[in-house]
Amino acid sequence: MSKEPRGLGKGLNALLGQANDADKLRKPVSYVNKEIMGANRQAANTADILRIPVEMIDPNPFQPRMSFDQEALNELAASISTLGLIQPVTVRRMGTDRYQIISGERRYKACRIAGMTTIPAYVRDTDDQGMLEMAIVENLQRENLDPIELAMSYQRLIDECSLTQDKLADRVGKKRATVANTLRLLKLPAKVQHDIKVGLLSTGHAKALLSIDDTATQEKLCDLVIRDGLSVRALEDMVRQILNPSEKKEEESREQTEQSLPDSYYKVLSHIGKYFSKDISLKRNQNGKGTMTIRFDSDDEIFAFLKALEEKQF
Repeated sequence: MSKEPRGLGKGLNALLGQANDADKLRKPVSYVNKEIMGANRQAANTADILRIPVEMIDPNPFQPRMSFDQEALNELAASISTLGLIQPVTVRRMGTDRYQIISGERRYKACRIAGMTTIPAYVRDTDDQGMLEMAIVENLQRENLDPIELAMSYQRLIDECSLTQDKLADRVGKKRATVANTLRLLKLPAKVQHDIKVGLLSTGHAKALLSIDDTATQEKLCDLVIRDGLSVRALEDMVRQILNPSEKKEEESREQTEQSLPDSYYKVLSHIGKYFSKDISLKRNQNGKGTMTIRFDSDDEIFAFLKALEEKQF
C-alpha cells in the first residue's frame, strides 16, 4: 500500500496566516543585568549591561554627527516603544553619578523621545582621546556621515589625537589616499562645503573644483552645477578649459579647419579610417599645406593597412 505524499506540515497557508498576528506576540527586549538606581550605585563589571537612569547620562561632546534626522529618530523611538532597545548604548563614567555616551547617541535620543526612564548601556573606561577615537570610528562604521562631517572628523583625530595621516588611515581602515582626498574637502569655500553637505554637490564634483585655486571661480562653478544639473564629466571639461585656455583655442581652430576641408580630403579620411579604430586628424591651411595624424591600437592595424596598399585596394 503506497503512502500518501507528505505535505508541508500542517499546511503552509496556515503558517502564513498566523504571521499577520506575529507583532502581537512580540515583547520588548529586556535586560536582566544590574540596574543603577542612584548616585551610589556603580558598575562592578564593565562587561555587564547596566540600566542607567536617563538623567544620569550626558551626550557625547565629541559627537562627529552635527545633525540627526528627526523623522528617522521618531521612527526609531516608535520601534523602541514597541520592542525596547535592541542594542545598548556604550558610555563611560564621569564621576560618581554621571555617564557620558561613547557611541549610540542616536539610540539615546530616540529612547528619550520614547519616554524611557532607564537606558541599557555598556560601561567602558577611557580618556578623552580614546573617547574621541571610539566615537568617530563607531560613527564611521554605523552611521552615514556626509562627506564634510567625515572630513571634519578626520581632522579632529589629527589635531586632537596627534595622528599623522598614515596612522589615521590605519585607525579608520582606509587607504591613505582616501583619507587625504577626504581632508582636501575642507579646503573648499564654506558655500561649496554646504552644498556638498546637503547633497547638492557630489564628491566627484568637489574633486574637480579642487583643481582650481580661485575661491570665486569655485563658487561660480558650483552654482552652475546646481543650476544646470551638470555631470561630473561636464564640470571636469569646464575646469580643464579654464586651466588650459590655449587647449580650447586649439580645439576650436582644429574644428574650423576640419570644417573647411575640400570634399577630396574627407574621402581620404574615409578610406584610411576603415583600417584604424582611432580617429584620424587632418589639418590644412589656406595654402594647402598641412599634416595628417594616424593613431593606432596595435601592429595588426598597421599590417592590415599595409596589405591594402600592396594589393591596391584603395
